[in-house]
Amino acid sequence: MMGGMVSEETRTAKSTTTNSGGPAASEFPAPTGGPSASTRAWTTRLVVVGIVLAALNLRPAITSLGALLEEVRDGLGMSGSVAGLLTSVPPLCFAAFGVMAPRLARRFGPSTVVCAGMVAITAGLLIRPYVGGTAGFLAGSALALMGIAVSNVLMPVIVKRWFPDRVGSMTGLYSMALALGTAAAAAVTVPMTEALGGSWRSGLTVWAALAAAAVLPWIALARHREAPADRPSRARETGRARPELRITRSRTAWALAVFFGLQATAAYITMGWMAQIFRDAGVSAGTAGLLLAVTMAMGVPLAYVIPRVATRLPRQGPIVIVLGVCGLAGYAGLYLAPAGGAWAWALLLGVSNCAFPLALTMVGMRARTGAGVAQLSAFAQSAGYLISIPGPLLVGVLYQHSGGWGLPIALMAGLMVPQMAVGVLAGRDRTVEDEAAR
Repeated sequence: MMGGMVSEETRTAKSTTTNSGGPAASEFPAPTGGPSASTRAWTTRLVVVGIVLAALNLRPAITSLGALLEEVRDGLGMSGSVAGLLTSVPPLCFAAFGVMAPRLARRFGPSTVVCAGMVAITAGLLIRPYVGGTAGFLAGSALALMGIAVSNVLMPVIVKRWFPDRVGSMTGLYSMALALGTAAAAAVTVPMTEALGGSWRSGLTVWAALAAAAVLPWIALARHREAPADRPSRARETGRARPELRITRSRTAWALAVFFGLQATAAYITMGWMAQIFRDAGVSAGTAGLLLAVTMAMGVPLAYVIPRVATRLPRQGPIVIVLGVCGLAGYAGLYLAPAGGAWAWALLLGVSNCAFPLALTMVGMRARTGAGVAQLSAFAQSAGYLISIPGPLLVGVLYQHSGGWGLPIALMAGLMVPQMAVGVLAGRDRTVEDEAAR
């Protein structure tokens, strides 16, 4: 490694100590009670399984809908603008419900909240195709997305809590699982719908089975949270109370929130509309779904590699720039030759969408304590998803009123420039605790 690089272990060690050299007070400490080594090993393995299963369920509710958006529009009688609103529901729910996650985690424990999130995803996917009408479909989608929102925020917290010395590798693992679930839903929803008789309702409902499987490990893990009565004694062990972190006073927190919002805008436009762009260019529905799957599948290997590389760099700006350039190239290709170079554009946009695991990794790196990670994660994701809400809706409106994809693609490319700028700022080597203190 080059001299400018630092090991992930060194960086993590710094993140788990206070300025005075003592242990950092965490709002969500690991469970106590002196379990045996075999019990701890079993629980750790269960945490890994739970993280992977939860991550697999954080996007199929969205990408399965993207693959069948035209059929859902026809079945529910949606206009292009209403369909754009539908693609804006995910970031709206993530912003509204994600901000509640730290408070819920303090009261019930992160594992319990993630377990409830998996239950909400299962219920939402089961009911949304059958409740009738656009309003009912939106309500069912919102229930599933509420579960996704709290799990989104708490995944970095759980990684920091259980694997403080392996933040990069574990973030890479669940980012890879998230990308795998995203790609699988995009790739197999259309052929699976055809195998189930051609009903888009059946094709969307089947993903509830995967969510139900994710509930099981989190039921067991919910029992391992620390009792509230234990927390004051832990605070006393540190020798001082944890000062309140005013996250909004940190420039890095704001830069990370804007970066998160702009990458989420690109991601949800891609998940909601890219298959339709290819279909309007003359690509078949099955091939368009496969192209979307290729875009999502690029995140499977890269989502594992990028966090590990990012934790070894003092600054993550160079990674931000590389991902942004790939995005600009992909949008240029979609504008000039959407069908002729479809596979190349799908690959380039897949690389660009790996800004998401990079953002998650920076959340873990820009805060020193578990409580700081929770606050930063909630702030960056909630504010970021608020920023991303207009994007998919505006794409639908521009598409309907312009009659083509020129203006929407120009919008996507234009947003990539500020994404690169704020990503470089968010990637600087500093922590939100230090900035907020100043």
